Amino acid sequence: MIELSKPLSPRQKAAQVIISLGADVASTIYKHLQEEEIEKLTYEITRQESVPPEFSDQAMDEFYGLCVAQKVYLEGGITYAKNVLEKAFGVQQGMALLERVTKTLRTKAFEFIRKADYKNLMNMIINEHPQTIALILSYARADQASAIISELPKNIRVDVVERIARMDRTSPEIIKQVEAILERKFESVISVDLLEVGGINYIAEIMNNIDRGTEKFIFDELNRKDPKLSEEIRKRMFVFEDIIILDNFAIQRFLREVDTKELAIALKGANKDVANIIFENMSQRMGDTVREEIEFLHNVRVRDVEDAQQKIVAIIRRLEDEGEITIAKGGKDDLIV
Repeated sequence: MIELSKPLSPRQKAAQVIISLGADVASTIYKHLQEEEIEKLTYEITRQESVPPEFSDQAMDEFYGLCVAQKVYLEGGITYAKNVLEKAFGVQQGMALLERVTKTLRTKAFEFIRKADYKNLMNMIINEHPQTIALILSYARADQASAIISELPKNIRVDVVERIARMDRTSPEIIKQVEAILERKFESVISVDLLEVGGINYIAEIMNNIDRGTEKFIFDELNRKDPKLSEEIRKRMFVFEDIIILDNFAIQRFLREVDTKELAIALKGANKDVANIIFENMSQRMGDTVREEIEFLHNVRVRDVEDAQQKIVAIIRRLEDEGEITIAKGGKDDLIV
C-alpha cells in the first residue's frame, strides 16, 4: 500500500500510468523496457492497491503533457515546442515539460558513450581539444564524467569544467562532427534537432560525483578565474554540509542505509551543525553506537573523512533520484506538473 500523505514519487506515477492504460497496452510497453526497469515498475504496481482518483488523474495528466511535449519538440524544434506548450499548458508548466523532454532526448545521442568504461572513454578523448572533451562529457553519465575530469591534466581540468558549465544547446552539425571522430571505435547514433547539452545543472551533477580533493582544486581555480560561475555551480550542488537543509524525514531515511562506521568517520570531520542535526534524527541506540565509534577513531586521514562524506552524499543523491526524498536546494523545489 502506498503512502498517500504526500505526492506520488516518479516510480509510483509510472506505475499509475501503466495501471490506467490497461493490461494489453502495458504488455506492449513492457517489451521496450529493460529487465531492471520491469522489475522496479512491477514492484510499484503490486504496492498500489488503492489510489484516490486525483492521484491517478495527476499522473495521467503529467504523462499526457510529456507525450505532447516530445511530439511537438521533435516535429518543430525547440522554439516551436516552446510556443505550443506555453499556449497549451501555460508558461510555467510548458517550460517545465520542455525542460524534462529535452533532458530525456539528450540521453539518446551518444548512447554508446554511457555504456563504455570510463577508462576507455578517457583514452579516446584525452588528446582532444578541451571544447571537444567538454561536449563529449556532456553526453556521458555524471559518474563517467566526474571520473574522467578527476584524471585530466590539471592544466585543462578547470577549462573543461568551465566549458561544460557554459554550454546551452549544440547544433546537429557540431554533434555530427564530434561523432565522426568517435565512430571509428564506437557505433554511430542518431542525433536530434538542437540538443540541450552541458550547462550549470549538469556540471553541478558531475561535481557532486567527483572526489572532494578534485572538487576543492577545481573550485579554488574557478574562484580565482570566475567567482560568479563558481558560485552558480555551488548553488546547484548538494554537498555533505547541505545535510542541514534536509527535513527530518529525509535525514532519517538516508541514515537507515548508512554504515555506522562510515558515518562515524564522516562526522569526525563534520561541522557542529551537521553533526547535531544528524544525531537529533538518530535513535538513542544508534547515537550511542556512533559516538562510541567516533571516540575510538584516532589519526583519521582527511582523505578518509572526505571519502566517507562522499559516500553518504551518494546515498542521498540516489534516494532523491528514486523519489524517496526531496532535496530543496536554495529554497526552490522542482516543479511537479
